[in-house]
Parts: sequence; structure tokens; C-alpha cells
Amino acid sequence: MFVKLPEGGSLPEISRFFGIIIRMFFDEHDPPHFHAEYQGHKGVFDFNGNIIRGNLNSKTATRLVREWIDLRINELQEDWELAKSGKEVKKIAPLE
Repeated sequence: MFVKLPEGGSLPEISRFFGIIIRMFFDEHDPPHFHAEYQGHKGVFDFNGNIIRGNLNSKTATRLVREWIDLRINELQEDWELAKSGKEVKKIAPLE
């Protein structure tokens, strides 16, 4: 489930849907956010659906990520607290 980084951190995948991969790093920094990847493009989203950094280069993928946030906000916030404290995050159900 985890891919070790050279620095010893982890990149856990918390969800995957329609070719979009959602990850949340351990020992994260504020503001609350997660990393999304679609067809080799990467973006960092806050929990309001704003793109903080990067771009998925797909309006459809971005819209799907935002729909997923709306449905899973409580689970995202729970995972954020786990990640900030260096604990293992939980899988979150995909968008169906």
C-alpha cells in the first residue's frame, strides 16, 4: 500500500476512481490538502476543491475530484488528522 520515498516518507493512495489517483502524504503541513494524479498530470487540492498547485489538465477529472471531495469531506478530514500525526491513513471510497 505504501511506496517508500528516499527521505523515508510514504505516499499512501487513499482512493482511485476513473483513472484518478488520490494520495495523502504523512507528516503533512497546513492547509489541509491532498494530491491527485490523472494521466501523468498532478495537482494539489484543498478540501474546498481549489487547486493549490499543479493542474490535472482535464476539466472532467477536476470536476470529478471536486464531486468526490463533496461526498467524502468528513473522511478526508479524518485522514488529514491521521497524516499530520504521522499515522497510517485510511482508504476512502471512490466516486462511483
